[in-house]
Amino acid sequence: MEAIFERLKALTALRCVSGNEGELAELIRTQAAPFADEVRTDAMGNVLIRKGTGGKRLLFAAHMDTAGLMATHIDEKGFVRFGTVGSIQAVSILHAPVIFSNGTCGVVGKEDGVEEKDLKIKHLYIDIGARDRAEAETLILPGDTAVFKATASCVGTRVLSPALDDRAGCLVLLTALERLQSPANEVWFTFTVQKEVGLRGAKTAAYGICPDYGFSVDVVPAGDMPGQKEMSPVRLGGGAALRIMDSSLIAHPAVVSLLEELARAKNIPTQRAVLTSGTTDAGAIRRTHFGVPTGSISVPARYVHTPCEMVDMRDLSACVELVTAVAEATL
Repeated sequence: MEAIFERLKALTALRCVSGNEGELAELIRTQAAPFADEVRTDAMGNVLIRKGTGGKRLLFAAHMDTAGLMATHIDEKGFVRFGTVGSIQAVSILHAPVIFSNGTCGVVGKEDGVEEKDLKIKHLYIDIGARDRAEAETLILPGDTAVFKATASCVGTRVLSPALDDRAGCLVLLTALERLQSPANEVWFTFTVQKEVGLRGAKTAAYGICPDYGFSVDVVPAGDMPGQKEMSPVRLGGGAALRIMDSSLIAHPAVVSLLEELARAKNIPTQRAVLTSGTTDAGAIRRTHFGVPTGSISVPARYVHTPCEMVDMRDLSACVELVTAVAEATL
């Protein structure tokens, strides 16, 4: 478990808002190279890693980007106004510490007189400690991006950190790549860009690879917290979550059956996830060319798209085992 945590800590430390995934892409290329038959990067910035030949062509996709903040303008007092890159709720980020891509730190504040129940992004600003606009502009310019500032911590088998969506999926694919000895298929471990703003990287990656089967490897919201409005059986520590449906995907029945049969044969704990909202790269993969049978292997997570997300390392291990089992199966 310690090795999993330390690796996840290193992955979540990188600041990669959608469209700025280069730092993580370079780390993934470096770590993957000794275990891969081919490593390349496409024009969008997706990292495409192949292992094995023959059999079916499989695509596993985990996205490198995170939802974040982008400076839009600076007021005369030096406060930075911002928009979101991806889906972030205003109420979840009030007073959160943030760090810009150039290392400038700040904290999210709100306008006086606005009740938290009425809070929207337009009511928020980032205080970087500047005395006025001129000083602020020596540190930050419109278009600069920021992420939540925190260091991953561990409580038992649970990891708390920003950016677990989807560094958890990246860790699953990197670990599966290293463990995979004799793939029965041509396996593509794909690390995609700009998922949080419209599954953009997955569209081009899947088109270029043209897989026989596709799988997204992402997080899925857990439903095991008090007072959940939407009933969900997904829980931390319950194993790999198989998405049956979300707003961009109805998983192919044959793919769901394949995953569940392999999990039973290998004693890998799984659970089903049925969502009425949310998307993963699977939504883009399934529409490639004439269509691709597609499913999703997900890591249950709490507090997704907030300054502190949570996953369970036992679920990460289950996802690694399931990805490896699929890659080794004769399909």
